Amino acid sequence: MTPPLDPAERLARVRLLRSPNVGPVTYYHLLRRFGSALAALPALPDLARRGGGARGYVLADAARIDAEFEAAARSHAQHVFHDEAEYPLALLAVDTPPPVLTVRGNLALFDQPGVAMVGARNASAGAVRLARDFAAGLASRGFVVVSGLARGIDAAAHTGALHGMAGDGGTIAVIAGGIDVVYPPEHAALQDRIAAQGLLVAEMPPGTEPQARHFPSRNRIIAGLAAGTVVVEAAIKSGSLITARLAAEYGREVMAVPGSPLDARSHGCNHLIREGAILVQSADDIAELVDTFEGTARSTFRDGALSEYLAGDADSAGVVDRIAGLVGVAPVAIDELIRQSGATPGAVADALLDLELAGRLERHAGGRVSLIPPSSA
Repeated sequence: MTPPLDPAERLARVRLLRSPNVGPVTYYHLLRRFGSALAALPALPDLARRGGGARGYVLADAARIDAEFEAAARSHAQHVFHDEAEYPLALLAVDTPPPVLTVRGNLALFDQPGVAMVGARNASAGAVRLARDFAAGLASRGFVVVSGLARGIDAAAHTGALHGMAGDGGTIAVIAGGIDVVYPPEHAALQDRIAAQGLLVAEMPPGTEPQARHFPSRNRIIAGLAAGTVVVEAAIKSGSLITARLAAEYGREVMAVPGSPLDARSHGCNHLIREGAILVQSADDIAELVDTFEGTARSTFRDGALSEYLAGDADSAGVVDRIAGLVGVAPVAIDELIRQSGATPGAVADALLDLELAGRLERHAGGRVSLIPPSSA
């Protein structure tokens, strides 16, 4: 069993993650390289300087991190780190899982088989009823229904699961803002009820108002917590299909409810089924697929598959300029940088870390990177 984290290391980890230009990939790389956040923090300014940062690097304010922990405590929430026993194993199995989650409610729900249920915010009355009934049926069978607390299908899924929950069943809401922020405002009572009877999960710091860029990150958590994702109703260009793509990339089941071709809100689901998602029409269909899931998805939907690069530990001081010269404003695969630079994977990874800390590098899906134009940096 992993020993409990020292309180100082807990604070240092959040400070590391909240410091400029430190995302999950960089965070994990720094922990591997230095062994702890306490050791990594003092090294950040020098790493950023080596990457060509134009200005002095300033760590996240320690007082702000103290305030974050205090705000979580006031909301009856807590931080859970990736290497703690409370962290959900299903999410830990995905590429670059969130380093820390803020959670409020019943942590035991992380240990139960999960089904993600997502769909349109402007859902039809029939789809809302279907989602509510599906969720109630799944929760009564001991499954945990995971969704994003948005209007429409998400709210129906949470509500149905709360009504139908029995035994170990229940619901998890993954929100795009801070654990203490209600969005949308009309879901205040539902959010409080989930925190009391289910589990509320946030990646953003307390007090963070949700912004458009936060929702894709939330979607990856929803997909990662579940053995399968069900799309009840969705247009072709929607966040629900992003969640389905992520579930496919994680090797989880992708399911969809068919709909009328005359309704644009069904086009996304019909597209998923045509591309290999499994057609489901009842809670029994979903339960059978998830209950027998053993790590290999039977759905063949593989749209927009991603690949993550596993960083090494070698020093990058001698290759930063070379890598910067190879990377342009158009995204390029990290594997291609390794081939063209002739450097080791670890040295390239460290060089990219230096460039990212300097605010010069942007990471993209599919293990690709690009330089940020000087006018935007």
